[in-house]
Amino acid sequence: QVQLVESGGGLVQTGGSLRLSCAASGRTFSDYIMAWFRQAPGKEREFVAAISRSGSTTYYADSVKGRFTISRDNAKNTVFLQMNSLKPGDTAVYYCAAATSITRATVRGVSTYDYWGQGTQVAVSS
Repeated sequence: QVQLVESGGGLVQTGGSLRLSCAASGRTFSDYIMAWFRQAPGKEREFVAAISRSGSTTYYADSVKGRFTISRDNAKNTVFLQMNSLKPGDTAVYYCAAATSITRATVRGVSTYDYWGQGTQVAVSS
């Protein structure tokens, strides 16, 4: 089992940047595919980005492609989400998640992921 703790959220103006971090503890971090999801008020939780165990492969939602970058540091048991050119539509609670196995078909699914953090709030003002 792995425990996940997000940090780095906050309030930023349109066009600004934030860097989210997710620190993992428990089992071997490099055993897990890591991802970020987000959930806005009244909406379903949606996929943002994912990264393979080694960091060599990444996946992005179309809505964030070119603006967000996911990365990981296996030596520090941490996954990051660099968010640039933020828009009001990016406002949500952002969750870190871990999975032991994915496919191209399942990487964006909420049910694919076994472990979740508590979330960190990101608010983008217009």
